[in-house]
This record gives sequence, structure tokens and C-alpha cells, in this order.
Amino acid sequence: MLVACSGVIAACGDKPADVAQQGDSFVEVWKTPTCGCCSEWVEHLEENGFTVKVNDVQNTDSFRAALGMPQQYGSCHSAKVAGYAIEGHVPADDIKKLLTEKPANVVGLSVPAMPMGSPGMEHPDYPSKRAEYNVLLVSKQGEISSFTHYEARP
Repeated sequence: MLVACSGVIAACGDKPADVAQQGDSFVEVWKTPTCGCCSEWVEHLEENGFTVKVNDVQNTDSFRAALGMPQQYGSCHSAKVAGYAIEGHVPADDIKKLLTEKPANVVGLSVPAMPMGSPGMEHPDYPSKRAEYNVLLVSKQGEISSFTHYEARP
């Protein structure tokens, strides 16, 4: 397992002591330096009580793989909270629900398609508009189910 994580040790294994003390409110994010929607998603998390450490990287694929998230559920940024992978524009309330329920045998949550109106993907001219989307619960076997469904909003 250590070999698979080579070069991505920060995403694998035990948390450093200072991070572990922050508990479930600490989120570590890997994103590209130029991704504006990723930065807006980070702001959304901070506004909802999470402490966020951002790592600007050239490519998130290796971090996504190290977290155990299948590439087909990937998005523009990857994150880790309390041992769970968070992929894409997952709403803070869904992360809080995941941390409350603490499901076993789960990799984490994913919103793979960057849907309009998800946190960080709001359109400035249409702030209340939202595309229909699902937050996916991804099992360690790669199976998915709908964790939360969001209806479209005009």
C-alpha cells in the first residue's frame, strides 16, 4: 500500500498530530492553482464551519487515486475529511451528514459533473438557478448510490 501512495504520502496514512486534533471539521483539498470554482467551493466549506488546507497541484489524479476514489467519479478537485474522500462540488451539509452517519465500507462522496448551482458553481447572473444532480455515495467496491438528490431550480 505504501508503494501505491509513493509521492502522495500526505493523502495516505495517519494524519499529523496537529491535523488530528482538529477532528472532523478539517478538510484537506487538492486542486489546480487556476481553478476558480474550486476556490469558491473552499469558501463554501469555510463559511459552513470547516477548517480547510488547500494544496495547489498540477494534477489531482494521483491524489484521487490515493484516496481510493475511482477516476470515473472524479471532478476538478479532491479532498479528504475524517478518512473519507470528497470529490467535486459536494455541499457542506452533505459532508456533515456523512460525518454524522459515518457509514462503513465507503470511500466517500462525489459530485462528478460540476453541475450549475452546486457550491462553487453558482452563476453570477442566475444565483438561484440550479441543475438537477445527485451527490453520490461511493463504496470501497466502486458501487454508487444516491446520497442526496437535488432538484433543478429555475
